[in-house]
Amino acid sequence: MVFRVAARFPPRPPGAGVSRRPGSGAARRNLNVRATDCGKLKSIDDLPGPSACTTLYWLFGKGYADKSHLMQGLQKKLYGPIWRSSFGPFDLVNVASPELLAQLVRQEGRYPVRAKLPHWRDYRDLRGQAYGLHVNEGPEWHQIRSVLNPKLLKVKEASAYAPVIHQVVADLLGRVELLRRRSPDGVTVSDLSPELYKFGFEGISAILFETRLGCLQEDIPRDTLRFISAVSDMLTLSEIVVLFPRWTRGVLPFWKRFVQAWDDIYDTAKTLIDQRLAEIESWVRDGEPAEGMFLTDLLLSERLSRSELYVSVAELLLGGVDTTSNTLSWALYHLARDGRVQERLHGEVSSTCPGRREPTTADLSRMPYLKAVIKETLRLYPVVPGNGRLVSEGEVILDDYHFPKETQFHLCHYAICHDEAEFANPEDFEPERWLRDPAPGSRLPHHPHSFIPFGVGVRACVGKRVAELEMYFALSRLVQHYEVQPEDGAPTVEPKTRTLLIPGAPINLRFLSRA
Repeated sequence: MVFRVAARFPPRPPGAGVSRRPGSGAARRNLNVRATDCGKLKSIDDLPGPSACTTLYWLFGKGYADKSHLMQGLQKKLYGPIWRSSFGPFDLVNVASPELLAQLVRQEGRYPVRAKLPHWRDYRDLRGQAYGLHVNEGPEWHQIRSVLNPKLLKVKEASAYAPVIHQVVADLLGRVELLRRRSPDGVTVSDLSPELYKFGFEGISAILFETRLGCLQEDIPRDTLRFISAVSDMLTLSEIVVLFPRWTRGVLPFWKRFVQAWDDIYDTAKTLIDQRLAEIESWVRDGEPAEGMFLTDLLLSERLSRSELYVSVAELLLGGVDTTSNTLSWALYHLARDGRVQERLHGEVSSTCPGRREPTTADLSRMPYLKAVIKETLRLYPVVPGNGRLVSEGEVILDDYHFPKETQFHLCHYAICHDEAEFANPEDFEPERWLRDPAPGSRLPHHPHSFIPFGVGVRACVGKRVAELEMYFALSRLVQHYEVQPEDGAPTVEPKTRTLLIPGAPINLRFLSRA
C-alpha cells in the first residue's frame, strides 16, 4: 500500500558542479556536521538543474508529459545523482543514488514528512475534521502511526487477514472465469487492469471496514460505485488543485470537485465505520463477545478519536488499492510473455500446494520464486516512480551539500531501480536476480536502498504486509488455474506516469485453463 503522493515536478536554473561520487565527501565523513561548519559546504543554490524552459520543452516538446518517470534518468545523466528542480509551487532536491538516499534516511529524525499537502489540510479545516495520518505531523502523526503499526505491520497480525483475502481472491477467480467465457474466443480478458483495481479495492475494504463492498459482483452496488469514483476523482484532482493558488478556488471548478470527492470518501468511510460500531454495541448489550479484527480492535481500543479514526481509515484505503492492482497487472503481463518464468512459478506453486490447494501464509515461506516475481515487478514498475521526504526537525547534509530544515526532497525510485550500476540488465524482467544469495561476508548484489518499493524508515508504507499477502495469494491462485498468454498480435505495453506508474495501454490476456 503505497500512498499516491509523488513529487514528479522538475526545474531550476543550473548552478555550480556536483560531486559525481555519491556517498563521498563531507557527509560521509561526518553526518553530524554542526551548523557552525555548514559554511564549508555547498548550498541548495549551488545545485545544478534544468531551467523552467528546458523542463517545459522536455514535458511537452519531447513528449515526457506522461513519461516523467523517464526524466529522472535523463536528468541524472545530465546533472549527476543530486539536482534541483522546480515546478509551480514545488522546489525540489532530487536524490537519485542509493548512497545519498541512505544518508537522507539516517538524518530524517523521528517525524519526517513525505510531502506537504496544504490542499488536504484546507479541506480538513473546511469540514472541521481531524488531520489524520497523512496531514498530521510531529508527535500527533507519530501517535496515530503507533496505533496502526501493530495492526498492519506485524507479520502475525497481518497473517490473520489471510482468510478474508482468500475470499476476495476466490471472487477474482470467478470474475476472470466469467469474463473469459464471455469473450468471442472464450479465453481472453480484455483490459485486465480495471478488474484488478476492483480486486484491490475490495480486498483492502474487506480488511479495513470488515465488510464486503461488492466490487467484483456483476452488478456493483450504487454506493460502492460512488465510493470507487470518489477515490479516483480525489486523487486525480489532488494533482491539479495543488498547482493553483487559493484565490482561484472560487473561479476554477477543480476545488469544488475536490471537496465533493473528499466529502463522498469521508461520508462513505464514516457510514461503514458507524455500522460496525453499531454491531459492536449490539453485541455488548446482549452480553456477546465482539468478534472482528482491524476495525473492531481500533474501535474497542479507543486509542484514536472517532474523527481521527474516520480520516485515518479512509486514507489507508487510498493507499491500499493501486499497489496491488498495478503490480498484479504488470506481473501477469510479463508472465504471459515469458513462458519460462511462468512455468517455473507454476511448478513452485504446484509443488508447494498440490491439488490447487489454497496457499497458507506458512506456504509462502516455501515459495521464494513467487516473491521474486513480485519483487522484480516492483523494481521495473515502482508504484510511485518518485516519493517525497521533508525533514522538519533539523538541517540535512548530503555528500558535500548542506540543506536547511524543511527542504523538500524527491526520492527518485525509478531512476535508482533502473540503474545498471545496481542491477545488471536493468530493463529486463529477471526474477532470478532476487534468488542470488551472496556468500557470507561478500558484497550484496545491490545497495539495500536501491530497492525500496514500500518506502523506507519510519515513513515506510504501513500496509506493506497486507499488500504483499494480497499479491502473493492472488498471483499464486491465478497461476494454479490458468496459463496466461498475450493476445494474438498484442503490442508492447509501456508505462506512463499518472502520479502512479500505470500501463499506457490496455493489457489483454488469454487465460487458458490448466488441466
